[in-house]
Amino acid sequence: MVFVDTNVLVDVVERDPQWFVWSIGQLRNLSIKEPLAINAIIYAELAATYSSSAILDQKISTMNLIFEDIPRQAAFLAGKAYVLYRRQGGTKSNVLPDFLIGAHAAVLGCSILTRDVRRYSTYFPNLRLISP
Repeated sequence: MVFVDTNVLVDVVERDPQWFVWSIGQLRNLSIKEPLAINAIIYAELAATYSSSAILDQKISTMNLIFEDIPRQAAFLAGKAYVLYRRQGGTKSNVLPDFLIGAHAAVLGCSILTRDVRRYSTYFPNLRLISP
């Protein structure tokens, strides 16, 4: 299974002039080999793009994305990543969405399709990232 980060999905939905071709190509190629997934964090980030949950749910269905619940172990790991982030001088005062997405993928042993590798590679160095 591969988690699809919000930025890749937004590239496709909004037909981003710079990233659409790469993002849609990756989604198509990966979907042949393994299931593509999102979680509640990615869903929440996508919600900003849609006027209703019904429309968003339809788009998720059309894209053949599986919805995965975040397990407790992933929430714990995200909290530990946040502690490391703060110790390294991070200034955000709450657990960042990327920590929850990265921890979820790490716990399940999944890859992440993303254009934003910095936090994932820093706080989850063993994750397989699929990126440009």
